[in-house]
Amino acid sequence: MRNTARWAATLGLTATAVCGPLAGVAPASPDTAPASLHAPSALVLTVGHGESAATTVPVRAVTLVCAPRTSGTHPDAARACAELRGAGGDVDALGDGGAFCTQEYAPLVVTLDGVWEGRRVSVERTFPNDCVKDARGAGVLAF
Repeated sequence: MRNTARWAATLGLTATAVCGPLAGVAPASPDTAPASLHAPSALVLTVGHGESAATTVPVRAVTLVCAPRTSGTHPDAARACAELRGAGGDVDALGDGGAFCTQEYAPLVVTLDGVWEGRRVSVERTFPNDCVKDARGAGVLAF
């Protein structure tokens, strides 16, 4: 049941993030140029307490749209998009942030679902605590 709710929320937020800017726009005629030559990049990010997305209920969720223009509910969408572009869309390449964190074990699971540069992505990462998540996720996971 939790997985169904997570997928429903993810699909709803992704559809809103990707299709929201299109609402009210007339369909393009064949002789008009596309609005952007960039593939879409829109993600739904969630965080929950636990070790696995399958057994965790999200406590926070944000949308992040990086193309065709930066938007979404992420608190610092411009920084997050710039960091993801710099890492080639790879969450693991964001770095460690150089923070000193305690060795407290209060696991958090983060998911990123959506489209990055036209490709479907679904990422799940578990961090031992909030400090490590913020340090390794830089601005992308700071929500």
